[in-house]
Amino acid sequence: MPHTMRRGLAAATAVLLGATALTACGSSDSGDGAAAGSGPVSLTYWAWAPGMDKVVALWNAEHPDIKVTVQKQASGDDLVTKIITAAKAHKAPDLVQAEYQALPTLVSNDALADIAPEVGGVQDEFAPGVWQQTTFGGEAVYALPQDSGPLMFFYRQDLFTKYGLSVPTTWGEFAATARDLKKKKSPKQSLTTFSANDSGLFAGLAQQAGARWWTFEGDTWKVGIDDAATRKVSDFWGGLVAEGAIDNQPMYTPSWNKAMNTGEQLAWVSAVWAPGTLTTAAPDTKGKWAMAPLPQWTEGGSSTGSWGGSSTAVTTDSKHKKAAAQFATWLNTDPVALAALVKESGIYPAATAAQTSGALAKAPDYFADQPDFYTRAAEIAKTTAPAAWGPNVNVAYTAFKDEFGKAAKARSGFDTALTAVQSATVTDLKKQGFEVAR
Repeated sequence: MPHTMRRGLAAATAVLLGATALTACGSSDSGDGAAAGSGPVSLTYWAWAPGMDKVVALWNAEHPDIKVTVQKQASGDDLVTKIITAAKAHKAPDLVQAEYQALPTLVSNDALADIAPEVGGVQDEFAPGVWQQTTFGGEAVYALPQDSGPLMFFYRQDLFTKYGLSVPTTWGEFAATARDLKKKKSPKQSLTTFSANDSGLFAGLAQQAGARWWTFEGDTWKVGIDDAATRKVSDFWGGLVAEGAIDNQPMYTPSWNKAMNTGEQLAWVSAVWAPGTLTTAAPDTKGKWAMAPLPQWTEGGSSTGSWGGSSTAVTTDSKHKKAAAQFATWLNTDPVALAALVKESGIYPAATAAQTSGALAKAPDYFADQPDFYTRAAEIAKTTAPAAWGPNVNVAYTAFKDEFGKAAKARSGFDTALTAVQSATVTDLKKQGFEVAR
């Protein structure tokens, strides 16, 4: 983030938060006992990923001069609020696990340090679209990518064969396949559903289409949720729902689990972590699914969005920024650490080298018939499009669930729903005291 953007971001936030101007995003004291040879350093790490204490134990065993203690936290908005509250009281931990979409909010609250000087050369370990989410496209580095969720297309290969369906490579083919199944092959079944309770999935689909929901210039935010790229996505899915070509029910409900388990739905647009969900939701269909790249908007294209993912950030309160950055680098780039994260925390690492090695060298048991699962997933992950997050993602996501929930139920009104989400997001930014471009 360029200096002018960083300064403007802080100035806008100060209206609401009473924060000091974010003229420098580094820690006020970056001295490090271990680095300076003056004694051991103790770091505190707030994280929610399961098994993180076991991963950190590997670090502690090899680095007696820098001890890291994990304090397990809740994830999502609750953790963001807790971090901001702690930062305002100057009692934040040294490190935090933060979702990518939360980073602008934490930076605007002067909660995260710029660790660019401490992590030089690390950028090449990650796909450009993932790295961009921790830098906002600038030179400052506010976190290191930890895990990612590239979007893919999952389908019942046995049912595709039964009904003579081809795996769609474009969204046009996707729509044609949905219509062919519903109107000709098997009216009681659907290719998939549009789930209005999954804001992150919709955001990832818009990301693939080229949307940039928040951008920042000077002292002003611009909200582009109702941009042409997102409207294309909204119109596409809304059109399929309106004509009855796909279902309109939310995911992760007992009825959705049943539909996935019995074959009432043949496909699922999801992320790389889908095998774990399917194992629980559709246990009777193990070995019957396959994965393919996400359909493209243009034939021959190669781009995907992301759904989920988190990073490791160093706080401005840390008195040991260099040591904290050293640990964050190890956690997210070292082969031993990454293998442990996969095994103990069940994550899909953001570091590209780890996506086909160690615990990911073998396909998930649920996809045992697709031995190249993670090899293909790694190639897809490299094509992750950049994402643009802002300081009130939670408001936009809530508005999406409300407005698109009504539209999905009515099978109409997707265009007005998108406009309403845009309006709610802009209104909230202005209410918080941010300058917003018209």
